[in-house]
Amino acid sequence: MPSLPGFGYSDKPAEEGWGTERIAAACVQLMGRLGYGRFFAHGGDWGGPVAIALGGRFPAQVIGIHTTTAIAPPGLSFDVLDETERQWVEHTRAFQRNRLAYAKVMATSPQTIGYSLVDSPVGLLAWILEKFSEWSDTVDSPFETISRDRFLDNVTLYWLTATGASAARIYFESHQSLDPDLRVTVPAALTTYPHDIEKHPRPWAEKRFRPIVRWRAPEAGGHFPAMEMPGDSVRDLREGLAVVLAASK
Repeated sequence: MPSLPGFGYSDKPAEEGWGTERIAAACVQLMGRLGYGRFFAHGGDWGGPVAIALGGRFPAQVIGIHTTTAIAPPGLSFDVLDETERQWVEHTRAFQRNRLAYAKVMATSPQTIGYSLVDSPVGLLAWILEKFSEWSDTVDSPFETISRDRFLDNVTLYWLTATGASAARIYFESHQSLDPDLRVTVPAALTTYPHDIEKHPRPWAEKRFRPIVRWRAPEAGGHFPAMEMPGDSVRDLREGLAVVLAASK
């Protein structure tokens, strides 16, 4: 499980240019050095665009992908969507209109917020807890599904490694940078959780992912499925990759 450059377990990039495409290329190089000429890719959140870039740019090395971030190309027609899918799009657009300030700050001034994130543990805690609170599939508190200790593990990793600023830079390097013409031609298994921050309807996803060999929309789950519902998340990943493997033969 590679750690994204600038995050807790990796070095902090000393130069510009470490966007999702370069990270994907580094993953291919890493897997090759480890002796894996062919492999699967899975990712959510920023790992989603990395997995998409892996599947789209490196089909010779990538057997197939699984992602919870099925980003569709822009500018597609509403006419092909049913009522539920239209609600998905409105949900995504409402998030982008009203809840995207954090991303805009990091995409335009990552160092400005970065100094605060490495200076104040309370500020870092509040910055991250807001996302867990809003993006989890819960009623009153993210701790309904994610334990306080598990959450503090997450925040502590950023704090002890002082990676608040370096992690923010991925937004500067990559925010809204996914190539609209990029197509994934290796088999793809896609899962969209109902309380995720962005949801892309299958008719739109089909314009990028060719073919989609497994599509799943569970009845529960938010943006952090591996933390909120690890058992379901692991089963989904295993089953999805089994279908991907069968389709690749």
